[in-house]
Amino acid sequence: MFETHAYVLSVVPPKEYLRDSRPRGEAIAQGIGESHFTLLEMIPEKGYRLHPQERVSIQRDAKSKIDHVKRRILFEDLSPESVTELPLVVEMIVTKHEHKFVQFFNEAAPITTRKHSLQLLPGIGQTLMWAILEERKREPFKNFEDIAARTKLQNPKKVVTARIIDELREDVKRWLFVRPPKRDEEEHERERPPRR
Repeated sequence: MFETHAYVLSVVPPKEYLRDSRPRGEAIAQGIGESHFTLLEMIPEKGYRLHPQERVSIQRDAKSKIDHVKRRILFEDLSPESVTELPLVVEMIVTKHEHKFVQFFNEAAPITTRKHSLQLLPGIGQTLMWAILEERKREPFKNFEDIAARTKLQNPKKVVTARIIDELREDVKRWLFVRPPKRDEEEHERERPPRR
């Protein structure tokens, strides 16, 4: 589940303090992982400028504009600039890895006897789900255009992008494309002071 590359969402400059105009701390780049859509806080290498939508390597020992990944963050930790940039960057990643998402349409399976994983995508109800299943039986989908041409799903790329944003916001019960955030009981246990 490790990311090797990330896309920059925004760069938060070091804070300047009123009494001392020299910036303190370090610039922090907020980004999103390319493989599992992990939201990250990254420290840029000194002397490099990062730009929104820029793809950077975050592998250890790789020559990169990123010195290191500071931590994994949640949607609520994103700056307003990052939130604005997020849909554009997610759509860029979905476009670049179109085959992976088309494969989802070709291979998606039922979750329960009453619910299919295709129905977790925004705008896909029972009728459209059956249409997709019938079409893929005839022949696997080749790309997003093929899905749109053979079913009534107007813009599969936008539908996948919207689902990924919902998962990043944690507006879901099941995860299809995003690595689920760590919000387990262990974290809460660590935050609580020990009982006496």
